[in-house]
Amino acid sequence: MNETGTSLDPVTLEIIANGLRSITDESYIAITKAAYSTNIKERRDHSTAIMSAGGQLIVQAERSLPIHLASLVSVMGYVLAKYPPSEMHEGDIFVANDPYAAGGTHLPDVNLFMPVFAGKKLLGFVCNLAHHADIGGMAPGSMAGGMTEIYQEGLRIPVVRLFAKGELNRDILDLLLLNVRVPQERRGDYFAQVAACRLSQRRLLEMVGRHGSAVLEEAFAQILDRTERRMRQAIAGIPDGTYRFADVLDNDGMGAVDIPIVVEVTVKGERIRFDFAGSGPQVKGNINVPLNATLSAVYYVLKGMLDPDIPNNHGLVRVVEVSAPPASVINAAFPAPVAGRANTCQRTVDVLIGALAQALPEQAVGAANGANTTAVFFGNDPRHGNRPYLYLETLGGGFGGRAGKDGKDGVQVHITNTSNLPVEAIEMEYPLLVESYGLIEDSGGAGRQRGGLGLRRVVRPVGHATVFNGMGERFVHRPWGIFGAEAGGTGRFVLLGANGDETALPDKPTSIVVPPEQAVVVETPGAGGYGPPAEREARLLEQDWQTGKFSRDYLMKHYGYRPPAEPGHGDD
Repeated sequence: MNETGTSLDPVTLEIIANGLRSITDESYIAITKAAYSTNIKERRDHSTAIMSAGGQLIVQAERSLPIHLASLVSVMGYVLAKYPPSEMHEGDIFVANDPYAAGGTHLPDVNLFMPVFAGKKLLGFVCNLAHHADIGGMAPGSMAGGMTEIYQEGLRIPVVRLFAKGELNRDILDLLLLNVRVPQERRGDYFAQVAACRLSQRRLLEMVGRHGSAVLEEAFAQILDRTERRMRQAIAGIPDGTYRFADVLDNDGMGAVDIPIVVEVTVKGERIRFDFAGSGPQVKGNINVPLNATLSAVYYVLKGMLDPDIPNNHGLVRVVEVSAPPASVINAAFPAPVAGRANTCQRTVDVLIGALAQALPEQAVGAANGANTTAVFFGNDPRHGNRPYLYLETLGGGFGGRAGKDGKDGVQVHITNTSNLPVEAIEMEYPLLVESYGLIEDSGGAGRQRGGLGLRRVVRPVGHATVFNGMGERFVHRPWGIFGAEAGGTGRFVLLGANGDETALPDKPTSIVVPPEQAVVVETPGAGGYGPPAEREARLLEQDWQTGKFSRDYLMKHYGYRPPAEPGHGDD
């Protein structure tokens, strides 16, 4: 029995928990099906959630992105601070994105929140977040390097009402669309989010009809309590001690290089503390991270290494103690630019895994990874009356080797687990030709379990000139291996000339005009391996050779393995 005055048996609790998860999953799919941009409908760069009336995250959709977890929680605090429940009404929908004025993580991620009332009482909120392919600012896609303050990165949206009592505030929508490229696409994505809010509201009220609001409120509390208990029990399984690890970001594109990220993890019983003292100060370039995105990285690693099946909700938030230096690269202060925060978050995940792997070697969820290389193409489509288009993608790379498995090839990993955009979708939606798309030979780090391979994609504009913006990490420092394994390969951007000549492009900032006789090559980093290469099984080395993923020279150099001669493999 708790403060709601009702009792809830375990079976009913599980039925309700699964019902809530089904609501978020259904609304997630609704956004996928209704969105206009390939970044959402194909790559699925969005999340859905249900919050309590007090702003606590109760459930997040199964396919939602881990990096969005803390953003949803943080934005909710700004909503409640500005609009108390007495000033909310049925049919209201709030919109926000700003990291400093509304708890977001970067401007392209736009949050929508809708209060749900049971009678006249606020029961909670249905929420979603979607990465819009452009939010304005100085560069198409709003993600390029070279931006030095938040004002340059796009439209900053504080918490405002987009719908009031069910009626659209057209002035707000007009303002949102005026400040972005390809406004019709943006409008379609916004209304996909609105439709998902209304669907979630309807489904949640159906649950109220079945169970009653008091039972649902008790279920909210118990869902969080059991997640907290479960995570505390998992933490108790970590050997007590202090574990440290450090890594560096390549650069910020504006002169700062080898930017450190340092963590010290202290475990004592059911308590765990993460201290990022020693991490670098915030930088001029836009790779800084708001604290809530750093928190998302912490929650993700705890879940991934301790209990992958645990739900994403506020119970995780209760468990973790984090200290991060103010105005640092992992706890940015206004007006630091943050568009490329995912690259830094991926390095933060690597550092956290490096620290906890010392205590939990079998649970390490991969060595250093190579995901999240940003590529943006912007121009006018000659097939459709020179209508503007904008193609944005953060491409996958290698996933690190693990205790019992090789790393995955060419995938988005960890906190940004979106899909790679299919070639068919690119060529259908945009006046672009993908001349080549595949894995990069020898880019996975050698180890008992090898690292995953990076991707190579060659894109050429068709019948017009396009603007290319790129932003990469692990283009200088290779993704490290663990427990005696070797590092994976680095990424790169290349301009391919009409005669096939190659011109190297900077990792950040990159912004060039590409005519149809030229093409852009995007190569993403591989990933580090796990364990000594000398311990790799012969049958796995044979597979490495047979798949064509690794060359004869590589296998001989790193493993001392000489493959048998075979036609089609470039052998003598």
